[in-house]
Amino acid sequence: MGQKVNPHGFRVGVIKDWDSRWYASNEKVGDLLVEDHKIRVYLKKLLYAAGVSKIEIERSNEVVTVYLHVARPGVVIGKGGEQIEQYRKDVEKLIGKTVKLNIVEVRNPDMDAQLVAENIAQQLEKRISFRRALKQAQQRAMKLPGVKGIKTSVSGRLGGAGI
Repeated sequence: MGQKVNPHGFRVGVIKDWDSRWYASNEKVGDLLVEDHKIRVYLKKLLYAAGVSKIEIERSNEVVTVYLHVARPGVVIGKGGEQIEQYRKDVEKLIGKTVKLNIVEVRNPDMDAQLVAENIAQQLEKRISFRRALKQAQQRAMKLPGVKGIKTSVSGRLGGAGI
């Protein structure tokens, strides 16, 4: 059986940038990777409704800067920015370091692969026909300027098989 290479890791440094930008000594790398993972899992789960596309983490001496790429920034920020302050405090409590949260809006959610996939998954959870969900996502993406193509794949027990 052939070895599969993760497409993101294959392109890092060529056409994609790292999702975590920091440097540490050999003793600290493992702990910092675990911290990054905790931050990503916590924020992704908490802000699923906001359409989180990507979470980038930068570290300086004592400040951890988190860039949240979201489709609906209003859900994250909240009224008067009070919600984002709560999320920042929660992440600080989680890792025990000073955290800065920056929100970056994703202009075209239909051009972002992660957001298109999550949208299709939400539709499937709502019991919408998988063919309809896939075709609608493909049509929305192809109508946008600059999109050269889209490929979707869904597997599992679709079409009412089983039970």
